[in-house]
Amino acid sequence: MALFNKEQERSTRPEPPKGTQQPQPQTAAVPPTAPSPLAAASVAPAPTRTAAAASAAGAYLDNGSKISGKLSFDGPTKIDGQVDGEIIARDSLTIGEGAVVTAEIKAASIVVAGKVSGDIVTTNRIEIRPSAKVIGNLTAPVLVVHEGATFEGHCSMSPDGARDDRKVTMFPKDERGAPTAGQKQA
Repeated sequence: MALFNKEQERSTRPEPPKGTQQPQPQTAAVPPTAPSPLAAASVAPAPTRTAAAASAAGAYLDNGSKISGKLSFDGPTKIDGQVDGEIIARDSLTIGEGAVVTAEIKAASIVVAGKVSGDIVTTNRIEIRPSAKVIGNLTAPVLVVHEGATFEGHCSMSPDGARDDRKVTMFPKDERGAPTAGQKQA
């Protein structure tokens, strides 16, 4: 606080009597070739939006970036750039408002705020925010579409395991329609 209020500090500090010598503050001599750790910390640039987004997500693709191919992510991921190809994310995936994605996407969960063209398959949840435009088929046990969002395609909300549990049993044609011994034929 004293650094910012020097003027106020001078006015409240009592003046020493005239004729006495004021003590000089002691300062340590720092060689010019060795920068002080405090000086280096004070010169460091302030964190930018990109650094904040990167720390919130395990991987971050900034706007202005263009990627084409197959992408695979293990941790939480945020995409604000352009992607063309295929995306596989084992954790959460966030498609930012400025993002344009033309890809088949497989993820644990996904939040879409930008533009996505392609099928999306998740094991947990799909959330489509008001600024989003999604064209493609969706498969997830939970689907949230906010008012104002655009979605064009088909949606399947049955969990993956439910499809495997259903079995179809086919009987030969003669067993289905053949009368039993006690029945008359019509």
